This record gives sequence, C-alpha cells and structure tokens, in this order.
Amino acid sequence: MSVTEILNPTSWLTPMGGPRYIQLQRRIEGAIQDNSLAPGTPLPPEREIAAMTGLSRVTVRKAVGPLVEAGLIVQRRGSGSVVAKPVEKVEQSLSLLTSFSEDLARRGQKSRSIWLDRAVLMPSPEEIMALGLGTSHSVSRLSRLRFADDTPLAIERASLSTEVLPDPYAVGASLYETLDDLGFRPVKAVQRISATNLGQEDAALLEVRDGAAGLQITRLSYLSSGQAVELTKSVYRGDAYDFVAELKIPRNE
Repeated sequence: MSVTEILNPTSWLTPMGGPRYIQLQRRIEGAIQDNSLAPGTPLPPEREIAAMTGLSRVTVRKAVGPLVEAGLIVQRRGSGSVVAKPVEKVEQSLSLLTSFSEDLARRGQKSRSIWLDRAVLMPSPEEIMALGLGTSHSVSRLSRLRFADDTPLAIERASLSTEVLPDPYAVGASLYETLDDLGFRPVKAVQRISATNLGQEDAALLEVRDGAAGLQITRLSYLSSGQAVELTKSVYRGDAYDFVAELKIPRNE
C-alpha cells in the first residue's frame, strides 16, 4: 500500500471518529505498527499531507508531533521525515565498571565506533581538577560515536593524561582493553547521570530529532591506588538505553 493510499481520508476520517488530528495520528501510527509504513519510509512534507487529507497544516503538525515524541518518526532538517527504525534497548548495570563493547558483547550484539576526533591537547581547568594534573601536563582526548549493530546509541568524549595514554590513536575497538594492555585499566568509578535534551549536532549524530530526550553521563574512573585516570562525558539516546542498579536493603542494627 502506498503512502497516498494510506493517507486517503475516505478510508479512516469520519465525523464520529474524534478530533481530526487524533484520527490522522492513529492512521499513521497503525500503518507503522502493521509495517504498511516500513522503517526508513520517507513521509511527504507537511503541506503535501495536508493536501492529501484535506486537513490544515496545523492539524497535520498536531498529529505528527506526538509520533515524533514517541520515536516512531524521525524528523531531519533538509531531508524531511522518515519512519524510524525500531530500537532495541540496551541495559547497563550500574554495579559493574565495564566498557561499551563489553556490555554489548554480553548481549550478543556487535559494537562499532566512528571516530569523531582524537588529539593531544593542553588540559582544560575541569580536566586539571578531575585528573589531578599540573598546568604543564597534556591530555589525550577521544570522541566517538558508538553503535549497537547499526543503531547509533551514544557519543563518548573521554580525556586521559598522556602519562596514561600517550597516543590516542593507539585505541582500537575498546578503550579499556587498551588501558588494560598499558597497565592502567580502572577498577572503580564515580558516575553521575542526568536528563538532558540533545542539541542539534548530537541529535543528528544519534539520528533523533533536535531536543530529543537523552542521558548525560559524566564518569571519573580510578586505579586501585586511587589515581584518577579517565574523565568521560557521554550522551546517550533516551529511547535506547536503560541503566539498572541492584539495591540492597540495610539490616537493622
């Protein structure tokens, strides 16, 4: 069934069916769920949907908005709207210090990365404080887009002293494997998680709409000696990542 046939109002728009934008929303959502609109299918521009359905552009916008919020439709500047690919959520335990690659391997998924940037630079004030550096030290900074199979899930931006990681280009698929080989694998970390709305650049990389809900995670990792070795700031897709913590009830003294 073509998009034109799906949106033909004679088959779904009725006077007793409730608000028109709700009827259109249900029609598009139903077509996505029964795969009449398959993942990756481009949708007509707002003005064309209005012409096809006989509805106003305001009504069309009200119908499509909740579907974008729900992650069923992805809107990209310059390329219009497409039906989103279904995303399988990844769970990460908050009680284990593991790498992204290790998390996915345990679930039988393939991880891959696209390097966004790698460089040796002078440390920022935040890096100096977090990693206990002097102003004469330098840091290796690594930024990459992380995928589970073919779905972009996270953007990781890590900073490490060059005394720990002299060459950022030495890192392959896993930063922690490289640190293990160098004798600097962390054994514990403090991690802070907060809600965020993704900016335009990060949203485009993660293939979600501008302002979509995400998770901002800042992690400071330590060696057994207590030395801080890694400061990582990451953003994760809110629709694709779950963090799970095991909680223990304290005994009454």
